[in-house]
Amino acid sequence: MALHKLQVDDFYDDSYKLMAIHCRVEDYRLAYLLNKHLGLKLERKEKDIDFKYLESSYSIFEWDNETEYVLWNLISNVCKKEEDSLSSTGTLFDRPEKVLKTFNLISEYKKVDFFLKISDEIQNVNEKQVLSKLQAIPQIITSYAVDPLQIKSKDHLIF
Repeated sequence: MALHKLQVDDFYDDSYKLMAIHCRVEDYRLAYLLNKHLGLKLERKEKDIDFKYLESSYSIFEWDNETEYVLWNLISNVCKKEEDSLSSTGTLFDRPEKVLKTFNLISEYKKVDFFLKISDEIQNVNEKQVLSKLQAIPQIITSYAVDPLQIKSKDHLIF
C-alpha cells in the first residue's frame, strides 16, 4: 500500500492586502466613513473575534463583493477591558478598584487602531488608490500598507 503525504502549508496562501489605520473614532463610525468614501458595504458581523478564552474581543466588519471576488474586512486592533485590580486584604478601604487593561490583536502594531484586510482572488484592487482614499478621510490620522509576511501573529487574521 502506498503512503501519501499531504503538505498543509502548500495550501496556505497570503493573498490579501493589509492596511493599518490610525483613527480615534468608534468602529461603527469608521465603517460608515469607509462605506461612504470607498463605496463599500461593510456590515458588523454577529460574532466578534475572541481570543484567550474571552479575555479580549475585537469587532469585525465584513463585505463580500461577489461581483469582483473581493472580501473586505475592517478589524479593530484594540480591546479595552475594565477589571478589578489586585489589592491586599484587610486594608482600610475595602472597595475594589477598577483597572483598564488594553489588549491588541496584532501585538507588533500596538499604536494601530484598525486594520483593513482586502482578500482579492484576482488581484484587481489597487492598493495605492485605496490608501490615497483612506488618507483623504479627515477623521483618519494616517494609514499605510503592512506586509502580512512580516507579522509574527498573522494567524490572528485568519477567520
